[in-house]
Amino acid sequence: MAKKPTSPLFTIGYEQAKSEAVLKELKAAKVELLVDVRAVAASRRPGFSKRQLAAGLDEYGIGYLHLRGLGTPKEGRLAARSGDLPSLWRIYEKHLKTPEAKVELDELTALVKSGRRVCLLCYERDTDHCHRRRVAQRVQNSAGVKVKNLAAPLF
Repeated sequence: MAKKPTSPLFTIGYEQAKSEAVLKELKAAKVELLVDVRAVAASRRPGFSKRQLAAGLDEYGIGYLHLRGLGTPKEGRLAARSGDLPSLWRIYEKHLKTPEAKVELDELTALVKSGRRVCLLCYERDTDHCHRRRVAQRVQNSAGVKVKNLAAPLF
C-alpha cells in the first residue's frame, strides 16, 4: 500500500511582493519544488520571468517546473482582468478537460504523492481570484493532502 503524503501542497501568488520576499517565504516553508502554473511564464515584475525565477530558486535550493498546460487560456485571463470571475471559472473548467491539462494535472499529482514539498505559483495573491486554487483542489482530492496558501510580505 502506498504511503500517504504528509506534506501539504502549498500555493503562492506574487502580486504585490518582491521576488526576494517570495523566495524567503518558500524557503521558510521548506518548499522543494516550485511549480509555475502560469500559461505564460513571463512577467514585467523583476525576478518573476521563467529564467530569472528559476535562477533565484536555484540559489535557494528549490527546483522549478513550468506546467504551462495548467495555466489559464488567454480568454480566461481577459475575463479575469475585466473582473468577470464567472466567465474565468467557466473557461478554466473547460480547459482542465483538455488532454494537455489532464496530463499535467496527473504529473503534478504524482509529484505531490511522492512526498515532495511542492508549491504552485501564479500571479494573483488572493486564491479566490486565481485558477491555482482549482488546480490545488483537484490535487487535494486526488492525493489526499491539505492545501496551505502562502503569502509573502507586501512591498
